[in-house]
Amino acid sequence: MNNGRLLGLGTGRLRTVAAILISEVNQVITVGRMIDLAWDADPPARARGVVHNHVHRLRQLLVGQAEIATRGQGYVLLADPCAVDVNRFRYLVSGAHEAEPRTAVAKLRQALGLWRGEALADVPGERVRRTLGVGLTQARVAALQELGAKLLLLGRYGELITELTAWLAEYPLHEELTALLMRALQASGRQAEALDHYHRTRRYLKDQLGIDPGPALSETYLAVLGGKPAGAPPFAGRTAAGPGPGSGPRPGSGPRLRSGPGHDPGTSSGPAAPYGSGYPSAPPPTVDQLPPRIADFCGRVRETVALDQQLDRLPRPDCVVLAGAGGTGKTTLAVHWAHSHKDEFPDGQLFADLRGFERPPMRPATVLAMFLRALGVPEARIPEPLAERSALYRSLLAGRRMLVVLDNAGTAEQVRPLLPATPGCLAVVTSRRRLSGLVVRDGAALLTVGPFTAEDALELLGNALGRFRVEADRDAARALVERCDRLPLALRIAAARLMAHPDWSLGHWTAKLADERRRLQELSAHDADLAVESSLFLSYRALSSGAARLFRLLGLHPGPDVDAPTAAALAGRDPERTHRHLAELGDAHLVEEQAQGSYLRSDLVRIYAEQLVAVEETPTERDLARQRLRDHTAWYGPGRC
Repeated sequence: MNNGRLLGLGTGRLRTVAAILISEVNQVITVGRMIDLAWDADPPARARGVVHNHVHRLRQLLVGQAEIATRGQGYVLLADPCAVDVNRFRYLVSGAHEAEPRTAVAKLRQALGLWRGEALADVPGERVRRTLGVGLTQARVAALQELGAKLLLLGRYGELITELTAWLAEYPLHEELTALLMRALQASGRQAEALDHYHRTRRYLKDQLGIDPGPALSETYLAVLGGKPAGAPPFAGRTAAGPGPGSGPRPGSGPRLRSGPGHDPGTSSGPAAPYGSGYPSAPPPTVDQLPPRIADFCGRVRETVALDQQLDRLPRPDCVVLAGAGGTGKTTLAVHWAHSHKDEFPDGQLFADLRGFERPPMRPATVLAMFLRALGVPEARIPEPLAERSALYRSLLAGRRMLVVLDNAGTAEQVRPLLPATPGCLAVVTSRRRLSGLVVRDGAALLTVGPFTAEDALELLGNALGRFRVEADRDAARALVERCDRLPLALRIAAARLMAHPDWSLGHWTAKLADERRRLQELSAHDADLAVESSLFLSYRALSSGAARLFRLLGLHPGPDVDAPTAAALAGRDPERTHRHLAELGDAHLVEEQAQGSYLRSDLVRIYAEQLVAVEETPTERDLARQRLRDHTAWYGPGRC
């Protein structure tokens, strides 16, 4: 239909080409594949020209309703997936799975009402019907079965008996529907009729197929024979709306686009259906990709409350960025919070480490392929272009409540294609940068994750070492957490070293960390991924050359904080450029801008800068920088120098 007007497509291959395009709406179909599907036998030499002519004709017929675009060696029908009956059918069935019984019955009746006889019955060509229609009959029967189970649960036996009688006239060999009818008859006090129906079905199976009833129907017979109360048969419950992922070619729909009153996707059950050809033929499976959470998680009350507040903003699409220096425990916080709120996202949780500060980082297209596979899309159905992968991913999330945790993001551009665009989904992104682009352009909330408070740091140390060991020398423990900058990564490494040496006292270990020349070396678990210095290096390596140079030269500054004019003098650069570089260092959480216009560095960051400047700047450059700093101090006063 086109704006409520029925389109005449004739009975030839124009109808077949239309069916192929509609069955895989929003997916590119090569001309070669269309030829293979449209001709059962060897195609004629002019087949390619015939396809082009039919596509041209369809473009004229669909003006204002949908667009058929040329993509490389093929065509794609660009339209709302819910304009295709089979997609609308699958969407309604998927919505019925988790709905309460009365709502489920309404959705299932609406879904089954979209059927107008056998799928693709009016499309010429055995191959196209066999390829595109596979699984559709099973999907319809599965929906009938689920509707019957819901009606049985609601006690609407008379209604169910009437409908089952009609369904079994169409599917006389379907044992599950037969079992439902037997249950409904038994519940209505018609046990003899139920048993008689079983025996007639058993004889029919024997005569037609030479087989006996299967376990489900046999168990129902024994239950009815024994007078057991009616209830859901053993196979009833959540059923798929078609074959599972990877079960064969994608099913399609009848060769018509539906629009107009009664077929508006937004009028009854929410967002557009994501399940078209090229999508899983059943609703995407519930996924849980979250890593295990740390058992001794502690602290982070402020951050947890802020994350909880993001749930209050749902069901609109939402995103929150957890930004902080490396080693502050952003991933631990995100994973712990995600585990604690699984019930808020019943459709599943996706997780990906974007490796944004490693070389090479994860490409968004690679992550999308991982997510699509997890959501049930076969490898062969994953499109190549990034935009198409992102569109398919967002379509699959439509109408679902899912949590997407994107860990260790490098840039806003790396994250943006991975953000859900459907109400009810939440993306939690962790990064060493603030990712201001997501905040400004995408409306993301920004939450800074800093070092622990002193009490939380002591609690973490006590959880790891045992509270008795911490309480035995609380002064040394307080000194230890400060020399670790109250950084969770540093604290866990220090605790691991102490657990490996139970004979060491807290005072002994704290004294070892007093030597700043060795502190970073000591805060290493002898693993490249578990060292404070390695974590700082990843942030430093991602800086621009100018910001990296300024960071190194700040290692010559004697204090923990520095103002912008002093930093400009130290670097020998103009104030405007220095401000940009300081802003970049702030964005990377290597300095923290204070209200009074100064920039503060933690002890571990300051020590790292001192080591860098000693090895990466020549003695001449270091001497020149020190002289510029002395000249600035002599002219403007010591200030914060």
